[in-house]
Amino acid sequence: MKPTQEIEALATEIAGAARTIFCTLFENGERYYYCTLFTTGEGHAPSISAWSWEALERESGRQEDSNDTPGSTIADLIKWSYADSPYCSFEDENFDDVKQLFMKRPSVTELAADERNCEFEFRLKAMELAMKMLDDEGLFALNQPRESVCVLVEVMPPDEMNTEIALRLNRAESPAMQAWLAEAAE
Repeated sequence: MKPTQEIEALATEIAGAARTIFCTLFENGERYYYCTLFTTGEGHAPSISAWSWEALERESGRQEDSNDTPGSTIADLIKWSYADSPYCSFEDENFDDVKQLFMKRPSVTELAADERNCEFEFRLKAMELAMKMLDDEGLFALNQPRESVCVLVEVMPPDEMNTEIALRLNRAESPAMQAWLAEAAE
């Protein structure tokens, strides 16, 4: 199988799992502004995270009740944080088959530098293509206009490649992308 076909095959598997998860999540009818697939610098299989305006209000209110920081300050701090979202790794068991596919691939940490970079890039390209597939299906416009949601593939800890991917997945002039670039881009 050629590298492009391999990327497409893996992306199709990732998209299938992510579609199931996002569709289940979106059944709550909330208005989403952030949807991401995130991975680590080791290129582990992805998980999803998402924020809706409703979840941000609930979570910042909950945290405000437990300390002296105003809810608006908390909201600013957690707005783009995949890890602080109540939807971080939502229904992650749907990625079990994808995790098996990633485990069958060469281990990023055991490869020489050039091979490591190629394998890591391969995995990120598959994740990005998966999110593009879902976007092309209209998935991210189910509860809100597409221009209101920032669709991402992120490496954690944050890396400047996150911004490069974000600019390919979103229209730079969209309100959600403009907000993300101003408030969270690396």
